[in-house]
Amino acid sequence: MTISPEISERAAQLRDLINRYNFLYYSADDPEVTDAEYDRLFAELKKLEADYPEL
Repeated sequence: MTISPEISERAAQLRDLINRYNFLYYSADDPEVTDAEYDRLFAELKKLEADYPEL
């Protein structure tokens, strides 16, 4: 299955955001988003990766 550029870009954006939020939460002790928002973003990334395993 061919992945659209939009899907690839969204997955990359989500990974970048999640990495940033992980750093802020665990290393800087300065969370930038709520746990619920983090969970929503993480779930979105998991769904994309399940739907498009080649990501």
